[in-house]
Amino acid sequence: MRPPTIRDVAERAGVSKSLVSLVLRGSDQVRPEKRDAVLRAARELGYRPNAAARSLSEQRTRTVGVLLNDLRNPWFVDLLDGLNSLLHANGLHMLLADARLNRRTGQDPADPLLDLRVDGLVVVGTLPDPAALGAVAERIPVVLAGSREPAPPGVDVVAGDDERGARLVAEHLIGLGHRRIAHIAGYGAVGELRRGSFEATMRRHGLAERAVVEPSDMTEEGGYRTTVRLLSGPERPTAVFAVNDMAAIGVLSAAEELGLRVPRDLSVVGYDNTSIARLRHVWLTTVDNTSHEVGRRAARCLLERFEGRGGAGRVQLATPTLEIRGSTAPAP
Repeated sequence: MRPPTIRDVAERAGVSKSLVSLVLRGSDQVRPEKRDAVLRAARELGYRPNAAARSLSEQRTRTVGVLLNDLRNPWFVDLLDGLNSLLHANGLHMLLADARLNRRTGQDPADPLLDLRVDGLVVVGTLPDPAALGAVAERIPVVLAGSREPAPPGVDVVAGDDERGARLVAEHLIGLGHRRIAHIAGYGAVGELRRGSFEATMRRHGLAERAVVEPSDMTEEGGYRTTVRLLSGPERPTAVFAVNDMAAIGVLSAAEELGLRVPRDLSVVGYDNTSIARLRHVWLTTVDNTSHEVGRRAARCLLERFEGRGGAGRVQLATPTLEIRGSTAPAP
């Protein structure tokens, strides 16, 4: 059987095709009884508007491309939830693409989304070359979310205040009496901002020589390997601040393997307040990077650019807070 058409809906409802089109577009120029008749006929027939045809007539697809740097990072889940809630409320749909996978195949990360004619693009996380988005931004609105890399002109940046968040961690641990504090650092602008703020806070408290910084790759395995090195040295730290929650889980695994109890022997702090940090058997002290709010702000920036507002690229920083749970305690 052929799928029902707009003509079928019009005949069932006893109205013209043009009136059906007005109802389906959400026009307020239709009397309530006529709108109800059209919607009832559409439901009875199982009619679904032809999205492709509508896109051609409106010159827009009502879709937003979301380019994720790494699908494995749980912090992105809350960000996407905040992003999607506002987009959906405005009649827009998300299309996801994995930038890491596209790079492996030698493809420009944004190409699959651009081929689908998305109306706008949200880039989530750190990309190797954000400047390459400049050409994309000349065609459609672009927003960077959760990244602190320099953005091309006309591209908005929405992220958490990484310097403030790292400062909260360092001051919390120093306030607990810890002096030998290690930081498992990350990469990119986000990693550098968190590292720089940690080191600056340690200097302000006269603890620069007691601070240890070890680079890592922001994964659980990287956090584990780095912690094994740190805890096997002669000057074992009493606290470890990991660049994100994934690395902090690796810290907890290494501490347990080496026979140390958290937080009695070692305090551990993560960053991002992901769902993993909130698991009862983990109960990790971490920085809440307001990922849901970052997602909503990114959606708002995109909507404003659709409306012709926005101007030059803006940087919006959401204020983080420290969630103190069961993985930190006074220094032994």
